[in-house]
Amino acid sequence: MEQSIFLDFHLPNAATWLYFSLILSLTLFFQFSRPFCVRNLDLLTLFLLSPGFLLLQEAHHQISVGRTERGERELIFGYSWLLVASAYWFFRTVFDMGLVRRPSVSPNLTVAGLGFLGIALFVGQTSVALRRTADPAETVQVGKRPAPIEQVQGQATAVVQQAPAETIQRASPDDVRFWVERTLCMACHAAIVVGLLMIGLKHFQDLASGIGMGTLYLLVPYTAFDIGRQLHHVWPTAFLVWAVFSYRRPVVAGWLLGLATGTALFPALLFPLWFGFYARRGAGRFARAFLAAVTVSVGITALVMGWGGEAGFGIATTLSLPDWQPWRMPNTESIWTGAHWAYRLPLFVLFVAFLAGVAVWPRPKNLSHLISLSAAILIGVQFWHADRGGVYVLWYLPFLVMMVFRPNLSSAEPPGLTPANGIMSRLAGAAWKRVRPPRQEPPKQLAV
Repeated sequence: MEQSIFLDFHLPNAATWLYFSLILSLTLFFQFSRPFCVRNLDLLTLFLLSPGFLLLQEAHHQISVGRTERGERELIFGYSWLLVASAYWFFRTVFDMGLVRRPSVSPNLTVAGLGFLGIALFVGQTSVALRRTADPAETVQVGKRPAPIEQVQGQATAVVQQAPAETIQRASPDDVRFWVERTLCMACHAAIVVGLLMIGLKHFQDLASGIGMGTLYLLVPYTAFDIGRQLHHVWPTAFLVWAVFSYRRPVVAGWLLGLATGTALFPALLFPLWFGFYARRGAGRFARAFLAAVTVSVGITALVMGWGGEAGFGIATTLSLPDWQPWRMPNTESIWTGAHWAYRLPLFVLFVAFLAGVAVWPRPKNLSHLISLSAAILIGVQFWHADRGGVYVLWYLPFLVMMVFRPNLSSAEPPGLTPANGIMSRLAGAAWKRVRPPRQEPPKQLAV
């Protein structure tokens, strides 16, 4: 069946989309009355990583047409650009802890217009993600996909294939898998956008900031690059965004961070920071919820894969890869194919020292510290991760967007513990009321 011309929607090529999104972002969010403010600089430097992606795209094209030597040089140049830009954003996120005065700034478009643009962007990108082409370059997976996320996609595909609809029954297994993967990917993008909206509405106390964050997330080119093939990039990030939204509930935040860790390894690196954030304010409840969520998600994955006769799963298999072991020689595409792999080890040691430092400093932490330092940790992984380190911008992009829009959050700290505030305390109090002996009134004295 021939597709209608009205449904043949394509995004521009990567370079055109970069220039178009940059111009539109400046039109919407640049503060022309204060051209030298920090927010304007952040808005411009959000696009700093884009040339690296264009260089990688050109390098892969050169290799595909047989110009291997030139393509390998451009690969090293592209990854070098990405890591230099990542270094800038790493120091920018650390510097953000000293920025206390952050007045709210309204976008240059009304809230209704900004919301309409965000919806239009999401619909357009969804149509591109669900469009299947014959280009083999669009079927290449960007980085390794963890086993739990593979299981989520596999189980969802199996459920869809059992549906009684005739169209699904006639579709091939590859077609069903394609539609399930792209639908799950766009659902994760939608969850991130809604999470940013709710954070702006509830924690930033500004609906315009919430809609602006969601629109900017869809507008920057990293979301559109490889749209539809980013499930293993955006699945854990969706849990992290909603963990930030639930920061005042340590148990909920612990479960969300634990589920993200159980399906991908890198969110586990955020645990020391978040544990230090809740120090003496629910750290124990957060840690127990985190461990319970990791146990449940990894256990379910192990049972499913064991039932299917597959060996190896989840965190254990991922940790055994050279990508996450800086003392082993990597065998995947990254900056370390052109630089000696031994330099990964001192970078990893510095990263571990940074993790230990942010777990205890600053104290007490507020929401702005949590956002900026979470972004710093996820950026820091890029320098020693051996599987295309530098391209995983969607791991931390929502945190950068929140950092750009955030107001003064010095008072946004985790709630203090009060007696009988938790559910266990309330249950214990109710049980005590039932079993405690009746109170005996003292005998009345007779008047003489």
